[in-house]
Amino acid sequence: MEQIESVKEFGGWLNRYQHGSRSCDCNMTFSVYLPPQTERRPVPAVYWLSGLTCTDDNFRVKAGAQRYASELGLALIIPDTSPRGEDVADEPDRYDLGMGAGFYVNATQSPWSRHYQMYDYVTRELPALVEDKFPVTAGLKSITGHSMGGHGALICALKNPGVYSSVSAFSPICNPVNCGWGEGCFTAYLGPDRDAWAAYDATCLVESGAEALPMLIDQGTNDEFLADQLHPQDLVRACEERDLPITLRLQDGYDHSYHFIATFIGEHLAYHAATLNR
Repeated sequence: MEQIESVKEFGGWLNRYQHGSRSCDCNMTFSVYLPPQTERRPVPAVYWLSGLTCTDDNFRVKAGAQRYASELGLALIIPDTSPRGEDVADEPDRYDLGMGAGFYVNATQSPWSRHYQMYDYVTRELPALVEDKFPVTAGLKSITGHSMGGHGALICALKNPGVYSSVSAFSPICNPVNCGWGEGCFTAYLGPDRDAWAAYDATCLVESGAEALPMLIDQGTNDEFLADQLHPQDLVRACEERDLPITLRLQDGYDHSYHFIATFIGEHLAYHAATLNR
């Protein structure tokens, strides 16, 4: 692991690293914000998963999350959205497939399967590395994300009961098997068998009996992708049918951008801190 950047913010340090990933068979980049409390003790970690076209840089620059993490005593772990490199498969003419669009699945189809193992990377390899190298509390973590990353946060929590203390999402893709983004990526990464897709769909996971911790979702009413791509009502319906806890907050007038995320990220981090510090 090589540190490639370090910036002091709000009494802590925002650091960026590269390392050779076994899961993705390439060099991966991720950022870590360590609040000032880590000078005295380990702290809980909140993992942030970004959306389509993003890298780790979008969230750490645009969301304003480090101020709240400093106040709450939370480490922020910010991975990239996909493997990258000259030999990594890509569709350069598409923003919704390939680099920047890993969808947090373990691809099974060629040529994607060699590198696109983002589910294993986010849920296993990266947490093991973080807990070994940084002053974070072992096994005490929560997860959140935006859009494709909101989808990732939800499936990581639903597929790993007891691993995450809490989960939240901004404008998540809640039912990807029934939207264009999900259908395009899942066909490429997982093949034509829609039953295989369901293993990476939050709504399908709830319908099939997944254990669920309380979910907090913020969704802007002026989100240009709400009607065609996100389908939060499907996840709410599935949770209500099983009497599972879910809070969907429809935020009037907000869109899909980081202006929306920056407005409510403090509330999301406080939500996670309340669970992590319980």
